[in-house]
Amino acid sequence: MTDTMQFILPAELAEWRAGNKEHQLIDVREDYEVQTCSISGQHIPMAEITQRFSEIRKDVPVVIHCKSGRRSEAVAEYLQRHGYSNIYSLSGGILAWIDTIDTSLERY
Repeated sequence: MTDTMQFILPAELAEWRAGNKEHQLIDVREDYEVQTCSISGQHIPMAEITQRFSEIRKDVPVVIHCKSGRRSEAVAEYLQRHGYSNIYSLSGGILAWIDTIDTSLERY
């Protein structure tokens, strides 16, 4: 297990997606945020992470994202403390994704 937080930049995640690199993308935002804009991650609200461990894969890289990166960092740290070593936090969250990858998505 690593003690260091792993981050992924939006550009690197976009490369993974374009290259069909197997990974799991988890969106830890609230329902209303997902309804505003989404990058097609699996929706597991932050408050439900502890009850939904079984849905989080250990066999592929897992990218956690939120709006700005703060919630995803907290969730990634929590998962690392619980035995996950394959967790990445999306740097800057969906706002950074919108700024650098897909400007058509609605900022909020």
